[in-house]
Amino acid sequence: MTTSSVAAPDAPAKSRGGARVAVQKFGTFLSGMVMPNIAIFIAWGIITAFFIETGWTPVGILGGFGETGGVANIGLVGPILTYLIPLAIAIQGGRMVYETRGAVVGSIMTMGVIIGANGTTMILGAMICGPLGAYLIKQIDKIWDGKIKPGFEMLVNNYAAGILGFALAMVGFFWLAPLFKLIAEGLGDAVNFLVQHSLLPLASVIIEPAKVFFLNNAINHGVLDQLGADQVKESGKSILFLLEANPGPGLGILLAFTFFGVGIARSTAPGAIIIQFLGGIHEIYFPYVLQKPILFIAVILGGATGVATNVAFHSGLVAPASPGSIFAVLGATAKDSFVGVILSVILSAAVSFAVASFFLLATRKRDRELGNDGDMSAAMAKLQANKGRDVNSATAGLLGGNAPANSEEAAASGTTATATKVQNLVFACDAGMGSSAMGASVLRNKIKKAGIEGVTVTNKAIANLSGDEDLIITQEELTDRAKQKNPNAQHVSVGNFMNAPQYDQVVDQLKNQ
Repeated sequence: MTTSSVAAPDAPAKSRGGARVAVQKFGTFLSGMVMPNIAIFIAWGIITAFFIETGWTPVGILGGFGETGGVANIGLVGPILTYLIPLAIAIQGGRMVYETRGAVVGSIMTMGVIIGANGTTMILGAMICGPLGAYLIKQIDKIWDGKIKPGFEMLVNNYAAGILGFALAMVGFFWLAPLFKLIAEGLGDAVNFLVQHSLLPLASVIIEPAKVFFLNNAINHGVLDQLGADQVKESGKSILFLLEANPGPGLGILLAFTFFGVGIARSTAPGAIIIQFLGGIHEIYFPYVLQKPILFIAVILGGATGVATNVAFHSGLVAPASPGSIFAVLGATAKDSFVGVILSVILSAAVSFAVASFFLLATRKRDRELGNDGDMSAAMAKLQANKGRDVNSATAGLLGGNAPANSEEAAASGTTATATKVQNLVFACDAGMGSSAMGASVLRNKIKKAGIEGVTVTNKAIANLSGDEDLIITQEELTDRAKQKNPNAQHVSVGNFMNAPQYDQVVDQLKNQ
């Protein structure tokens, strides 16, 4: 089998990307708490869209307005948002830190915060208290780990968790709830200020580049979900759910490459449109922007146009659109917002397309002279060379390059060689869904057609990598994080999960083993 390599630790590179990786990891952790519970948001959004007083089919006993038998209707909308969603997030966050035991203590602490906040949505509090409670019980368990006499384990463990849960619930109720409420109200006031002064489109200056660098989860799940849910509770819809989910800017980029791109970028863009616009996997267009960083201007202007359109039409969604497919967006659109939402997608795509097309046409001749007909691999190779990275490392897979063939070459290039037989091949991305699932499906089909057996191809979130993976495939911006989780695996970076030339190299490697 042809040996592949794993890059040796590179301190300068780590320091350059350390902050970005740290934010990505934080965003991934937040995403890991929210994404498994998206179905609750969707169900809540449907209930809200139909049954609130301004919904499609208002029903007081379900929507929480009016009276039944002289008693005010509580409905489903408020309790789901106030209790179910924060507790589900807290339980998932606690489980990520310390399995079931962490989930239990984290949920107790979160309940104290929920009640102490007196009606203010505590999604932010749940994201903090769930993992924090789990971490604290984990540390306490370490104190007497292996020291409990046989037969007393259950007694000690249950009372330890119960007493700690009681203490944390009190802390949450009296001290943390007022703090989180103050933060939530401050963020809400900031958003209201931006809306009232027509400044909300400026958020695209942060959000659109953050998406491309996989930093959007910290903003999206850490802030926008809670503020958007609060707005839905008050007015039945929220523009904030559209700040990041609008598929228009990405569609414009891919259309521009379809008509005016060159090489592989142009040939893969039409297929990427289907996956991005209809499937909602926005990650598919990120490499196209990274190939030509000036296109950040296009996505920022496109995103700002979409936000400005929604502000002008007072349009919004009733729940998060996840994944960001046009179908999910329209499915969550408030009944009075279809015109504004549809126009926001169309206009944002048009602006992004126009600006990207201008830059692509202006640099078309130079791109053709770049090499390999100016395709994406060559462009990324040049980009990496400018960054000073070692193209002989395992991440050279992004560039279509080859890893060192022996230990001498590996040593010369600053890498370490490995001859591990590949049986467990994993695609890893930020959330472990969407783009990684798509890439795994593509490679799985190639392996099947090649008649290769005994190799499993799965997809995971980077945070869930267990260390037993033999070969990990990631998008270039996420490779550093994957290496931190499993430095002993072979790592291959790709620019496009849909049609990466590196897949054929991986298949050849599997054949030769």
